[in-house]
Amino acid sequence: MFVTIDFESDLPIYTQLRNEIVKAIAKGELKEGDELPSVRQLAEDVGINMHTVNKTYNILKQESFINIDRRKGAVVSLKNLQNSEIKEKLILELDSIVATAICNNVSEEDFTKIIKDIYINYKGEK
Repeated sequence: MFVTIDFESDLPIYTQLRNEIVKAIAKGELKEGDELPSVRQLAEDVGINMHTVNKTYNILKQESFINIDRRKGAVVSLKNLQNSEIKEKLILELDSIVATAICNNVSEEDFTKIIKDIYINYKGEK
């Protein structure tokens, strides 16, 4: 699994790692049932502390992206959350993003185009 971490970023490493794994799932690079590297292996591969990887895996488990099995380790397991739960989470996350866009004079048209382009990129549509 290829992960890019920006050690100069203000975004915490565990958040960057979480985002990279979610992106890999969204792009289909990681599928239901795929095993993620062990905590020790991923920490070594990326050059980060094992506790950081462990924290990331626990967050992904809480968010229902993975299941942690004592024998297999971390496994992609996309539990179907209720649609209302997903919408609530999206609203919470997007609220500050929209506010930031407005504060920076990004038009509604440009903002929706950005969102659409990103969505299309993950779905592989043209």
